[in-house]
Amino acid sequence: MMLRRCLLTFKPFRLFVLGIGFFSLFFLMASLGGEFSGKRLPDSPFTVQAEDLAGQESREGLRKISDMLEVILKRMDVLTRLGNTTDTTHRLRELSSALERIQPIGPMVERIQAIAQNMSDTAVKVEQILQHRSVTSSRDVDAPSRQCETPKDPLFPDCSTKMDWMRARWTSDPCYAFYGVDGSDCSFLVYLSEVEWFCPPLPGRNESATPPPEHSPTQKADFQFDVGPLLEQVGTRKESLNFMKRRIRMLAAQWASAARRVHDKLRTQWREQKRILVHVGFLTEESGDVFSPKVLKGGPLGEMVQWADILATLHVLGHSLKITLSLKELQQLMGAPPGRGSCPVPGALPFDLIYTDYHGLKQMKRHMSLTLKKHKCHIRVIDSFGTEPAYNHEVYATQNGYRTNWGYWNLNALQYMTMFPHTPDNSFMGFVVEEVNETERLSIQKNKVHNMAVVYGKDASMWKGKDRFLELLHHHMEIHGTVYYDSQRPPQVPAFVKNHGLLPQHELQQLLRKAKLFIGFGFPYEGPAPLEAIANGCIFLQPMFNPPHSSFNHDFFKGKPTSRKVSSQHPYAEQYIGRPHVITIDFGNWTNINETIREIMELNVEPFVPHEYTCEGMLERVHAYIQNQDFCSPRKPFSSSLDSRSSWPGDPPSPFRLLPNSSALSWALPGSAPSSSFWPPLTALRVLASAPDWSCVKTCQEAGLICEPAFYRYINIKEAFSSLNLECEGVETELNHLLPAFLMDHKECYLQKDPLLFSCSGSSPKHQRLCPCRDYRRGQVALCKDCL
Repeated sequence: MMLRRCLLTFKPFRLFVLGIGFFSLFFLMASLGGEFSGKRLPDSPFTVQAEDLAGQESREGLRKISDMLEVILKRMDVLTRLGNTTDTTHRLRELSSALERIQPIGPMVERIQAIAQNMSDTAVKVEQILQHRSVTSSRDVDAPSRQCETPKDPLFPDCSTKMDWMRARWTSDPCYAFYGVDGSDCSFLVYLSEVEWFCPPLPGRNESATPPPEHSPTQKADFQFDVGPLLEQVGTRKESLNFMKRRIRMLAAQWASAARRVHDKLRTQWREQKRILVHVGFLTEESGDVFSPKVLKGGPLGEMVQWADILATLHVLGHSLKITLSLKELQQLMGAPPGRGSCPVPGALPFDLIYTDYHGLKQMKRHMSLTLKKHKCHIRVIDSFGTEPAYNHEVYATQNGYRTNWGYWNLNALQYMTMFPHTPDNSFMGFVVEEVNETERLSIQKNKVHNMAVVYGKDASMWKGKDRFLELLHHHMEIHGTVYYDSQRPPQVPAFVKNHGLLPQHELQQLLRKAKLFIGFGFPYEGPAPLEAIANGCIFLQPMFNPPHSSFNHDFFKGKPTSRKVSSQHPYAEQYIGRPHVITIDFGNWTNINETIREIMELNVEPFVPHEYTCEGMLERVHAYIQNQDFCSPRKPFSSSLDSRSSWPGDPPSPFRLLPNSSALSWALPGSAPSSSFWPPLTALRVLASAPDWSCVKTCQEAGLICEPAFYRYINIKEAFSSLNLECEGVETELNHLLPAFLMDHKECYLQKDPLLFSCSGSSPKHQRLCPCRDYRRGQVALCKDCL
């Protein structure tokens, strides 16, 4: 009986391995077909007429290919009779070895060898699955032979549907076999109750198919003043990693100094050490890793600057880090089963937080889809340009024209972390700008060359069409560039420009310390270089955009999940720094350009770094996020329900009060439970009604405040309208990223139906929006005054 069960168990896997073999052969023939496209195919799929190729060597090569195909077919025939997977592995390895002994005649033979090796590797994986399955099945050896009826439990309404799906599709992904599924109803029920969550547990089974990982006791996070252990962990596998290591090492002293200052600020706070996985998706081979080859050729380095600083921040804050740069490492560290992601990781996630990017997010969806769905509240997405809620909500985006190649992940919008504080809908992660010490500051002021300008543009294409501007500037100043080139001067760069080529960071810094002016030509948008120039005592001159650039009128922003309107090359520098360090003008007005250049030559500015872009500022901000942002705990709507009856259930009749001599509301109950447990604290809340066609971003900014989307759930009630003297003739609940809002024509009040659509962005001439604003710390817009 036991032998019979074993044979039944292995039969599906013989078919599975055979299927892999035929698929590989099919792929091989399709590949070879590409080599001979345009030529008449012979009658047999395994031979090629010699007349169709030129030369005796090619004919001899094709005979070898034909022989190898015959060997593959014979091996595949043997697979149908194998009952031992180890023997299968041995045979496939013999096949791979035989192919390797044949002298390669070109890319076709190399392709055949690669396919044979893949077949061998697949057999090894199948053997691992069978070994795991045999251990799992031994705990419930009688399950396949006994009858298991699908339970009818109202607490598990989807159990029957999932059972039908498993019967039809359980062979579609090897991960089901990994968890012990063998085609019997009993194995389906064990899986659906112990690995997934669709069916009730079977009687008499109290153990999980896979025990959850042990969660270590909570530990205290201690500041780390030495970056050496982090540098060892980053490794040297890619040039991009070497770039990041050089940056971490360069800023090591500033990280240590900042850590001591933040440690003194937080001395009374107990900080929990988090287990953090950092998966840098855009540097993985699976995403193409287009950045690493460009590191030494002037490619975009802003992302690597930010990732280097994120790693340093998490390490210095004292958290436990794991860094992955491949899909294989990601699956291993997550404990994901082999296959195509149809099965979840059972039990608790081995990490408290996962930092990744859009590339990593797509890899997780493709290979660990259910795991991603179950644990996505732990994810933080490093997102350079931001993702607004209208693009993030999959159904809403699809139905209302906001669907792009990015976005639509149904995350809380605060889980997206941006390079600059583009929109308060997302969390501002940022990066670090190196500060100068007092000695360096005095040296910079002494050695400034007042008629020296450096152009922001490492790629020659950025200089195209700028001849007239450069000639005008050349009458006043000496112009320098750092354009990458191989052997000759880039044709777009005029002869009077002193081009230094691509410079290492320390040489670029020395150049900026001499220059008076740093010039942007409109692209790239929002990079770190202007802040680095300002930190070295330069004035940044940039063009304004009229009309502003956005996804509606500019190719660069098309497809990005934001409707943000960019008014200049670097909106952060324009808005949060401004004159005298940043001057934004119309580059089409030649008279204005002349006058501005003369003004700049007379100005004297000191090196400046906004606090939020210092090591200390970044440590403060990320510490506050890690300790306070929680997207996993279920949050019920603040009101009793989210329908037309949504109202404040307590006494007094409204939780708001109108501030004296103001049109803003504040939270009236500072001692209430929500105020003491919510972050940011509700004492920072200020509620305003927008003007028509104003977003909440603009409404809060005009009041000297910041829109705070985390507060929306507290103002999404009828009393917020009446407290602002907006009298509702009716109250409705809908899906719309502009809500809650007052529809002026009909005097209707609209509440938000789905919290994922709470958004500071967006406006309408017909709506007055309810806007939750807050104060902020000077030089740290991400945090309210009581948020640290």
